[in-house]
Amino acid sequence: MPLKIVGAAFGRTGTKSIKIALEKLGFGPCHHMFELHNNPDQIALWRAVARGEKSCWDKIFTDYQASIDWPSARYWRELAEHFENAKVLLTIRNEDSWFDSVQRTIYPIMRDHTSLQSSLRREQASVAHDIIVRQTFNGKMDDRSHAKQVYRNYIEEVRRTIKPERLLNYSVTEGWGSLCAFLDVPVPDEPFPFTNTTQQFLDRRNRLERLSGGREAQ
Repeated sequence: MPLKIVGAAFGRTGTKSIKIALEKLGFGPCHHMFELHNNPDQIALWRAVARGEKSCWDKIFTDYQASIDWPSARYWRELAEHFENAKVLLTIRNEDSWFDSVQRTIYPIMRDHTSLQSSLRREQASVAHDIIVRQTFNGKMDDRSHAKQVYRNYIEEVRRTIKPERLLNYSVTEGWGSLCAFLDVPVPDEPFPFTNTTQQFLDRRNRLERLSGGREAQ
């Protein structure tokens, strides 16, 4: 099925919350970095994309109605052109808060991907390292000034490129209102799904490392 929503959103801008929200609104499944762990067949597809091979977007997103987060956010322009009727969602966050969250959560995993105990997580983190650390941030994701400039340039480029009527600049702090209005769907009678805080991410990572270490030791 063609994507209905293209997420032009760097990770750690509320993308997990938005994934859950979009699925509650009927735009699921929503592709997110977690899909590379939940569906290992995706790893080879994204590795080919990272190598610069011709991208088969219809194959990658066969079962999805929406995308958010990396790795797809790296290719927002190509996806917006390929899925020409899709709306584009740009999530934003204070750049210092974003950088601090990245450094405590996803960056160490990508930086140290070769030392991860689980082979599946090594593969996933290796692809993420290629697409995010190496290609998006030129290997300098831990440089605050450089990373913040990449972040600012990215937001400005999306805003320059996508027509205003097709684009939503959105912060998860806005909750359901503007998101539902943009997608022309009713506001659910339940709280917005704020999730995946830095602490929740760290707790989940530690739990996965313990589980994968235990399996490999057996």
